[in-house]
Amino acid sequence: MVTRPKRSEVPMELTWDLHDLFPTYQAWETELEAIQQDVHKVTRFKGNLGENAETLDHCLTTFEDFQKRVIRVAVYANLRSNADGTNPINQRDSSRVAKAIALINTELAFIESELLDLPAHTIDLFLQEQRSLQPYLKMLKDVMEKKPYALAPIVEKTIAALSEIHDAPYMIYQRSKSSDLTFDSITDDAGNELPMSAALYEDRYELAAEENTRRKAYKSFVRTLDQYKHTYAAVYATEVTKQVTMAKLRNYSSVTEMLLHPQQVTFEMYENQLQLLQQELAPHMRRFARLKQEKLGLPELHYYDLKAPLDPDFNPVTTYAEATSTILDALTIMGEEYRGITKQAIDNRWVDLADNVGKATGAFCSSPYGVHPYILITWTDTMRGAFVLAHELGHAGHFYLAGKNQSLLNTRPSTYFVEAPSTLNELLLANHLLGNTNDKRMKRWIITQLLGTYYHNFVTHLLEAEFQKNVYQSAETGTPLTANVLSELKRGALKNFWQDTVTFDDGAGLTWMRQPHYYMGLYPYTYSAGLTVSTAVAKQIQEEGQPAVNRWLDVLKSGGTMKPLDLIQKAGVDMSKPDAIKDAVAFVGSLIDQLEESYN
Repeated sequence: MVTRPKRSEVPMELTWDLHDLFPTYQAWETELEAIQQDVHKVTRFKGNLGENAETLDHCLTTFEDFQKRVIRVAVYANLRSNADGTNPINQRDSSRVAKAIALINTELAFIESELLDLPAHTIDLFLQEQRSLQPYLKMLKDVMEKKPYALAPIVEKTIAALSEIHDAPYMIYQRSKSSDLTFDSITDDAGNELPMSAALYEDRYELAAEENTRRKAYKSFVRTLDQYKHTYAAVYATEVTKQVTMAKLRNYSSVTEMLLHPQQVTFEMYENQLQLLQQELAPHMRRFARLKQEKLGLPELHYYDLKAPLDPDFNPVTTYAEATSTILDALTIMGEEYRGITKQAIDNRWVDLADNVGKATGAFCSSPYGVHPYILITWTDTMRGAFVLAHELGHAGHFYLAGKNQSLLNTRPSTYFVEAPSTLNELLLANHLLGNTNDKRMKRWIITQLLGTYYHNFVTHLLEAEFQKNVYQSAETGTPLTANVLSELKRGALKNFWQDTVTFDDGAGLTWMRQPHYYMGLYPYTYSAGLTVSTAVAKQIQEEGQPAVNRWLDVLKSGGTMKPLDLIQKAGVDMSKPDAIKDAVAFVGSLIDQLEESYN
């Protein structure tokens, strides 16, 4: 049986360098102990936040400085755990950090509780009296918006004390996925044995040209999922029950209202993404599916064929070095500062690209304030991987600029916006590639990669959002969320979108187990919102050039100082209306038009 390497066997140059967070493991341990001792530097303000503007200012600056230290400690442990979740030391340290943060959050719960007890006019008066409070303006106003949903201070403190328990479903899911899920190896058409993992399935085999490879990998993948479906259903049901209970306790009308509140997004904006994409994008994607079935000569297009290459015999090899060079060229249009950030990420080991046992699947960017971002990806020499890397580098560029220009509490914008900078990078990469070739076959191939971006964000995550919406509706009406119920809801969402263009077996329903996004609130739909914004901005950059780039860089540097509608408006896009979504869907349709025409 072919085995994957252990973390200790991976070449250092393929891993991220955590020394910028802490020079040694011992230094991290010392700081973990220190932050638990130093929480008193913040709690000494307890009971006094309403005294005067100066006291409030001193408390918030002390809290912010303390949070920078907590973030570094937490990120260090999280990155080590994601690099190798099978390592017992990493597992232990994740638990140590979770316990420490739960205790710290309990102690610091007084800040929000005391702010919520202050009359709004007192906050306004303090802001006028103490100019150094101005950086906390949005944070203070955001807290005031929670006032109708706040519980008694003692209850809020109790909830904070239980944060480790509240976070347990996500922790259990992640740990099991990285440490427990093992998959049977497969053989290719030549009889060669191939290693199999969740990351390899999602990043390589699902995109394979050979139908047998896709089918065998899919069967291996869902066979393992099926073995864990009841455990994962219990874990996810616990997460949903927690959310439903908290929504009721805080007097929200629904879980959806509660989860949209911190995003500062209206229900109409949320519904626009789901409904318009279901109604207007689905016909385009069914057309794409029929084209793929025809060109691949398949009697039926199965679920595992959806990401198959349209032209199986044309798949240029893309090494990591070649991909990063191309990405840098594509980002030249963004200016030297932005391109320079990307080059630092590539040259200075901000990226972990190895495949090893215990490594988390998928890709993410973690951005500890005051250090630099870290990117996790499993590199498999596919062009799709280049787009995924460009995506994560977009997050890195965004949060590097936001961190450089804003205080910690003003760094992160609403999750409704957060996927726009990442997806814009993917569009810039596609535009660059299309602009540098006249080869008809190459152009077709690039368009399919660009469609991969829209598939991932407008289809995969849209259907996750539709599934999630149905899960909450079921939970709120008292339906038990068993493995069979969840699988039927997932399969139903898939069939409703693709209808009779795709054949779904029972294993397709198990794919609700693939994503950690369901443990992150209403996160999946925000991918489509971000790509809607970036589609409009990419068009602006193509048509206007530097003025559009400058507006976008200003938006990135604004961090979390504005609500999402205002932030996006600053980029010249109005998301209060459905027009931008319709334009993005029309663009997808035009890409499929180009593919169809390329065969004439």
